[in-house]
Amino acid sequence: MSNHLESWKKWEDNIWSCALHGRVLSLRQDATHLYYRALFPEALNAHPTPPSSAPPSTDGTVIEIDDTKELVHHYLNLEPNLAELYEQWSSADRNFEKKAPKFVGVRILRQDVWEALVGFICSSNNNIIRISQMMEKLCVHYGPLIGHIDARPYYDMPSPARLTGSKVEGHLRELGFGYRAKYLHQTAVMITQRDARWLDSLRNPESPILGHTKFSAGEMLPGGREGYRKAHEQLLALQGVGPKVADCVCLMGLGWGEAVPVDTHVWQIAQRDYKFGKGKHRSLTKLTYDAIGDHFRVLWGKEAGWAHSVLFTADLRVFSERLSSKIEIEEKIKEEDGVDFSSETIAEVEVPPSTSAKRENIEESSLDRLEEYTVHGKRKRQKRSIVRPTG
Repeated sequence: MSNHLESWKKWEDNIWSCALHGRVLSLRQDATHLYYRALFPEALNAHPTPPSSAPPSTDGTVIEIDDTKELVHHYLNLEPNLAELYEQWSSADRNFEKKAPKFVGVRILRQDVWEALVGFICSSNNNIIRISQMMEKLCVHYGPLIGHIDARPYYDMPSPARLTGSKVEGHLRELGFGYRAKYLHQTAVMITQRDARWLDSLRNPESPILGHTKFSAGEMLPGGREGYRKAHEQLLALQGVGPKVADCVCLMGLGWGEAVPVDTHVWQIAQRDYKFGKGKHRSLTKLTYDAIGDHFRVLWGKEAGWAHSVLFTADLRVFSERLSSKIEIEEKIKEEDGVDFSSETIAEVEVPPSTSAKRENIEESSLDRLEEYTVHGKRKRQKRSIVRPTG
């Protein structure tokens, strides 16, 4: 996966959990699958018997229909055929063809646009550890409590309105946000002064929010589609948002796949592998920034930002020795009825290696306190779905 993942917390046995869309989503991966579970506020706060009639102790969104399987597919961006994309990018670029086999399975997450915007404002002149700390502080102090797993609380992202108070900037500075405190506060104020749907109105219609129908985003040009250029320009009006942050938000929060964020690392890749760094592109000016993006858009097409993220990952020193793995393509949906589960039952989605997902029985001490979701052999009929999306 690619994107900032500051809100995810790691448990033992490589279980990662995060408050997401009004629930706590937990993920764990093995060689072939990604296991997931969703725990909602009612289950997290209720006693097992009798069912509680009291409202949940959270101001987060109450989910009436369990759409977690759809959320996992959407959030992890499992719909595109990754094998076909890699083949397309490799046929157009020998450098990509040489490096990509070592990094199959890289996907761009479909983050909430507000969360992506906040995360990338915090990322300015920062490192992953400090960004994670800032995002957690923001959620703890201003976001809704979704619930606990053991003693660990999970807070969702605060809305922009929660960051508009007159004391917010000063408080964020006390929490260690530095100059970013002003940017976050002012950006939140600017967003709340606009139409509530303004940020999502900038979204790529071919990559809509969960549950909405996609439609064409128009003609792809060297500078990107018209909607992308409009979104990028409007994001630049926000405090703390420059060209790179705007492109990060366009790519990872708004679904504009042609957005190519260019930082110093990508600039080095462009010089080393794509002959930039000479003549009028000797330094990373705005002209050069745009030229690099246009070059990659012509080379890789409307998912240029995705291809660029593969090369970015391949160039990181921590992954320099990673071995290649095989991409398998299979599509299958299966439901099993009449299964007697003796512990918590979790949905199951199976996808190709390194981006796989699965749902099954899991017994883990860190999660077994959630009795609301534990069956203990009493229910004789459950459904378990296995989905192998292509790519």
